[in-house]
Amino acid sequence: MAGMILKEDVEKVRATADLYDIVSASVTLKPSGTGTFVGLCPFHDEKTPSFSVRPSLGVWHCFGCGLGGDVFGYVEQQENIDFREAVELLADKYHIELHYEAGSQRSEHAGSKRARLLEANEAAQRFFMSQITSKEALAARKLLGGRSFGQADCERFGCGYAPQGWDNLVRHLAEQGFTQQEMLDAGLARQGQRGIYDYFRGRVTWPIRDSTGRTLGFGARKLYEDDAIAAKYINTPDTQLYRKNQVLYGIDLAKPNIVKKRQVVIVEGYTDVMACHLAGIDTAVATCGTAFGAEHAKIVRRLIADDSLGGIQLIGPRKVEGRQLSSRVVFTFDGDAAGQKAALHAFGLDSAFLSQTFVAVADDNLDPCDLRIQQGNEAVRSLIERSIPLYDFVINTVIKRFDTSYTTGRVGAVKAVSELIAQIRDRSQMDAYMRKTARRIGVELDAMRREVESARRRLHVRDEDAYAPRDRQRQGNDGFSDRRGGSPYANPAVRKALERRSALEQSYYRIDDAVFICEQQFMATLIQIPLAIDPQWFAQLSLMNFMTPVFRSLFQAVAAAGGLPQPNTPQGLWMHNLTKAAGPMLQQAINELAVMPLPLPEEDEDNHGFRGGTASGPEPASVQLRQPSPAERQYAAELLARLLDSGFMRRIGSAMQKMKQLPDGEEKIALLGQIASMETARKDLQAQVYGNTVG
Repeated sequence: MAGMILKEDVEKVRATADLYDIVSASVTLKPSGTGTFVGLCPFHDEKTPSFSVRPSLGVWHCFGCGLGGDVFGYVEQQENIDFREAVELLADKYHIELHYEAGSQRSEHAGSKRARLLEANEAAQRFFMSQITSKEALAARKLLGGRSFGQADCERFGCGYAPQGWDNLVRHLAEQGFTQQEMLDAGLARQGQRGIYDYFRGRVTWPIRDSTGRTLGFGARKLYEDDAIAAKYINTPDTQLYRKNQVLYGIDLAKPNIVKKRQVVIVEGYTDVMACHLAGIDTAVATCGTAFGAEHAKIVRRLIADDSLGGIQLIGPRKVEGRQLSSRVVFTFDGDAAGQKAALHAFGLDSAFLSQTFVAVADDNLDPCDLRIQQGNEAVRSLIERSIPLYDFVINTVIKRFDTSYTTGRVGAVKAVSELIAQIRDRSQMDAYMRKTARRIGVELDAMRREVESARRRLHVRDEDAYAPRDRQRQGNDGFSDRRGGSPYANPAVRKALERRSALEQSYYRIDDAVFICEQQFMATLIQIPLAIDPQWFAQLSLMNFMTPVFRSLFQAVAAAGGLPQPNTPQGLWMHNLTKAAGPMLQQAINELAVMPLPLPEEDEDNHGFRGGTASGPEPASVQLRQPSPAERQYAAELLARLLDSGFMRRIGSAMQKMKQLPDGEEKIALLGQIASMETARKDLQAQVYGNTVG
């Protein structure tokens, strides 16, 4: 068994790993105040963002589900692996060599299994691509060429060929140093009576990748009639890497465009994805051997995200100047029975997602690939542009089954369609579709309403407001403005309002008073900008200066971590040391404080190196603790002064109480002198911070 990874290597990985880059691979992050980004949490289903990331501190936290941590914690949760595997996975990603206490190599430890499976899939992909030009692969080239895909197109999408025979890939991977168990675990081979054999044989292959481009598995199409597997398409079986309900073919190519255009096109096959991209629909993806489901919807929603207008969540397609299509999900179902069944299946997804969902059905029920072959790229683009809302498609499909020129046909249509309308959880949308459908069928609205309400009760449909207000904390500079111009935080009322709201919105201590707010803001400043804290004043603090239990414990955790960090300490290491010293009981409080907005202007790009979500990305946690701005130093000094002043006040109060119980004499006089000294210290402290205006 290999020893533990050397601590210095762990810290090297921590300093190198880019939290923003890693999180944004699966979550669309938007700037929200100073150095903070927000998005939809990847670990629980939500419709409004409560997931915050502070890349400069290397910390993330979800205010919805309570999860949070550093870059390793994120990878552990995202990949469902342990700490050691997370370190090794990131080391692989950033090409960092790891060393172990016992001197053994990482490959001897089970923690490297995931990385080895990824390497096996990449090796298999290179092998399949190398075989596509072989003499045996003529049938594969004819199939792809017959669908108007040239050699460059096939290379772009990674099309390959799995040779006939039983162990071509197995022997190749064995020569590359992979074990039989690794081939089995990756889903590349199967166990037979006489050993393992290739899972993919005599088929065209497509690599199924995640949004970062890592190959998780493969899809393969049948070429020969004597194929032992009858299915036209097969996919990698579920493995540690590959879960069919959590992958989308083409997501690696489409993701940047999905985020930019706020649109995704869901097609039914690998060649349809290729056809769409080549036709200019660069947001196309496909499910892999399964119907589009709730897990796929979560992936899409995190990438598209939601719009907001003030405090209102915008649901449904949105007009964006310069873009014909935006804020929509387009399915290219066939118009036949199978396509209608797929549409009905999608109808069961959540209402907020469905309100942005459209259906595109080509004439003659052609799929995008065949449409491109017969009518060209423009026809594919037109197909997507002419998509109609999913609700309308499903409802109209059902109505068309009845002859509504007859009374019995109209009654039948009402009965059938009411079951669908009743499933629309948002009342406002349901009412709109009841009115529209009643007119379409030609019946009174009351008759339609009775049937829908009856079906709604029978199906136990839960009402849901798709237009629920957002959490206002996550709106950039928090919606405040200063009518006098300049930074909104120059206004004392704005600063007070933000401080008070931060106190109300945290989850670790429910109280709203000036003492708590001061202690909370100080701890957030200490965690986020420790160099803004004056070391000499900080040294005067004691537990006497804190009344809130969680902050008293945090103050002790800072002491356990060695006190204020040195200026050359990396940002990420400061957070790690503090979290480690605090222990699991205080970890959530630290995470929340680390992403909590401070009532300060954003760091200037030239002075602080913060790049706030530009193309160059945010500041990484590998850099040293940044130097604070004058405004940050002043704010920290004000908070420190309040804490020290409250400490003086408490000691003076205690001394005054004690004086009342003492008889006249030297002890009472000495105590009176101490009180006078503390009163003088209070005035001196306030004068240093606020100038001579404080009396």
